[in-house]
Amino acid sequence: MFTHFFHSLKAAGLPVTVREYLTLMEGMQAHVTSYRVEDFYYFARAALVKDERNLDKFDRVFGEVFKGIETLEGKDGVVELPEEWLKKLAEKYLTPEEMAQIKSLGDWDKIMETLAKRLAEQKGRHQGGSKWIGTAGTSPFGAYGYNPEGVRIGQKESRHRRAIKVWDKREFRDLDGDVELGTRNIKIALRRLRKFARTGAAEELDLDNTIKQTANKGYLDLQLRPERRNAVKVLLLLDIGGSMDWHIQLCEELFSAARTEFKHLEHFYFHNCPYERVWKDNRRRWQETTPTWDVLHTYPHDYKLIFVGDAAMSPYEIMQAGGSVEHMNPEPGALWMERFTRAYPHAVWLNPVPEGEWAYTHSIGMMKQLMSGRMFPLTLEGLDQAMRELVK
Repeated sequence: MFTHFFHSLKAAGLPVTVREYLTLMEGMQAHVTSYRVEDFYYFARAALVKDERNLDKFDRVFGEVFKGIETLEGKDGVVELPEEWLKKLAEKYLTPEEMAQIKSLGDWDKIMETLAKRLAEQKGRHQGGSKWIGTAGTSPFGAYGYNPEGVRIGQKESRHRRAIKVWDKREFRDLDGDVELGTRNIKIALRRLRKFARTGAAEELDLDNTIKQTANKGYLDLQLRPERRNAVKVLLLLDIGGSMDWHIQLCEELFSAARTEFKHLEHFYFHNCPYERVWKDNRRRWQETTPTWDVLHTYPHDYKLIFVGDAAMSPYEIMQAGGSVEHMNPEPGALWMERFTRAYPHAVWLNPVPEGEWAYTHSIGMMKQLMSGRMFPLTLEGLDQAMRELVK
């Protein structure tokens, strides 16, 4: 019951140790305090917090974990667990050796065929085990367990990043385009991608030509000209949600800098790999989407195409029709990537994952190959290299 509380404190950055946790448990066993949440709060704070600077963190974690609970003890001395704890009861935590012993079903068709069979045969809830759709086991189907490949059903967030399909409605947040902190160096790197031209309405004073015309005519003759702007046109496709949540701040800084630097900037979102539709608003990504064919036909080939994503996904999402983690895509992601790179000769992929870690994820190598090697880390040096590639 209290293990979740301990792990939540660790995740929030509190320096709590196992020894302190055991002290807390010994105190509870010895009935040092009652089972009222308020009494337990003061006892836990005294046992686990060593520095007053961590009191705010402790309060936030405690309020989240024990939200809505008045007592830790129910009728007849039975401890009452929150509903969300029961749903995640006995999450499966395995050692690397135990993980290596668990076998995948084999391939995409076998996994989906087996899932259909399980749905037809299963009659009730199941927990643990290695076959049925349930929780905290090694079955390829369900939540809060482990399997090398499977279908995630009914789980709040990714844990091992090995699901090949997610059957939950997930909500993603749009990137903030007004972020300023940390964008200055990114703007400088993006300025390599510049091609100035004077286009649009004549609104800027042309001083040299004004002087020349005034001298010739004998009276003041104001001459105006269009403002000199960066004429480069950029199509920005941003991976959103899932494992990209780890990189939101960096991507927001890039997005904000790009909006400042490029007058002609169009952006769309996708998840993991581009498929037959993309979208502008993550809150309405299931209702208001743009067919990818429309994007390819609307923006001409002189646009510079920039993908931003960690390329971390199941290989099926790239190579398999129906392999998308969220829907049954009629065509594989690799085919759409080929269409994009053929339509836009000047294209790069920016990856927020450190380049030294790319070799650990098979899909990153696959996507880099589809981009003909034009994948760069989302660092200042990587941005500089990407901009040089786009101006070739």
